[in-house]
Amino acid sequence: MIKSMTGYGKANLSKDKREYQVEIKSVNHRYLDICVKMPRVLSYLEEEVKKQISSQIKRGKVDVFITFENNSIEDKEIKINTEIAKIYIEELKKLAKQENILDNIEVTEISKLPDVLTIQNNQEDETIKDALLEAVSNATENLVQMRSIEGNKMADDLVARIQGIKEKVEEISSLSTGLIEEYVVKLEGRIKEILKNQDIDESRLAQEVVIYADKCSIEEEVTRLKSHISQFEKLIKTDEAIGKKLDFIIQEMNRETNTIGSKANNLEITNGVIDIKTELENIREQVQNIE
Repeated sequence: MIKSMTGYGKANLSKDKREYQVEIKSVNHRYLDICVKMPRVLSYLEEEVKKQISSQIKRGKVDVFITFENNSIEDKEIKINTEIAKIYIEELKKLAKQENILDNIEVTEISKLPDVLTIQNNQEDETIKDALLEAVSNATENLVQMRSIEGNKMADDLVARIQGIKEKVEEISSLSTGLIEEYVVKLEGRIKEILKNQDIDESRLAQEVVIYADKCSIEEEVTRLKSHISQFEKLIKTDEAIGKKLDFIIQEMNRETNTIGSKANNLEITNGVIDIKTELENIREQVQNIE
């Protein structure tokens, strides 16, 4: 069934003493726009993350938040900044000489000073990549599930609304079949009133009726409107990204409805057109949030 573009998904993964947390939020958007916020140590995997998400989501503004905690020692390397240590030692010896104190400087004490010892993480590891993409995939699946649940609710509402439009179109179609007969009766009455006892020119009357019938006929518009409704009903049952297609169909339905309203010289048909346009606007608002 159809999917909403609004949703939220989250996943936590613990593997090899590394902790991954992925949160994904999405809202409606004309295209697929993915924004990833992640630690700098993992930034080299940003395109892989986007690729993973785009394989499961086709439309929407998607914000991704990734946190990473590495408690593993496998990819950690301790670096000693010898130059900084030497500067500390020299300065401490100067201080000891100036203040006339012992300069028994211990290596362990020097190692505690800022920037002497650093722990570097070698993050470009295939195991990190695989685990992160697994967490991203899990979060995306949770997001898709939420979007599907919301989409199913929207589908039920849209089916009900399109069914109401279909019924209105049938009513309008039925009403339009009697317009010509009504026009003939009214036209004959007016002509008789004007001519009084004179004979009516039947050929002239027939010509006027043909002109009127051609001018007010909505048969083509009704046929196309029914076709659009049928397409809408078929699309809404598919699993594809159909939001743009549905939006286009609604535009076409609105166009045909406007034409019917401008042609039909009948109050009941006009009221029916207003009802259809109201429902189409409600549907259009919902379609804006369909993937």
